[in-house]
Amino acid sequence: MDMSRRMISVLFAALTFSTAAFAADVSQEEYDAIAERIKPVGDVYLAGSEPVAAEPTGPRDGATVYGMFCTACHSSGVSGAPKTGDAGDWAPRIAQGKDVLKDHAINGFNAMPAKGSCMDCSDDEIVAAIDHMIKGL
Repeated sequence: MDMSRRMISVLFAALTFSTAAFAADVSQEEYDAIAERIKPVGDVYLAGSEPVAAEPTGPRDGATVYGMFCTACHSSGVSGAPKTGDAGDWAPRIAQGKDVLKDHAINGFNAMPAKGSCMDCSDDEIVAAIDHMIKGL
């Protein structure tokens, strides 16, 4: 039994020193590659120290606003949202007039939040998104 403990100690020591030797042989390129593989997926910021997002360079077109903010609900009809391009869904809303459509989109209506959660969208961008959704009806 004493011999087996001694053997285990020798194996453990050999493993420890061989691992240390391997770690010492890692080149800077290999170290950089390992660091890249294990870096965090995101960054954490304290309140007020977040990086500033680039301001839009101009008004976004209806397709862009729709693709960024509207498609999640209006492509599938979530919570009763009228589906893009579906005349049956949009007919009663269009019948109320463009001003009502605009008011509901900008101020929110039923399950739809104000501006469809696009708080940095201008009123014109919201109207462009509506026009995009009802285009061809």
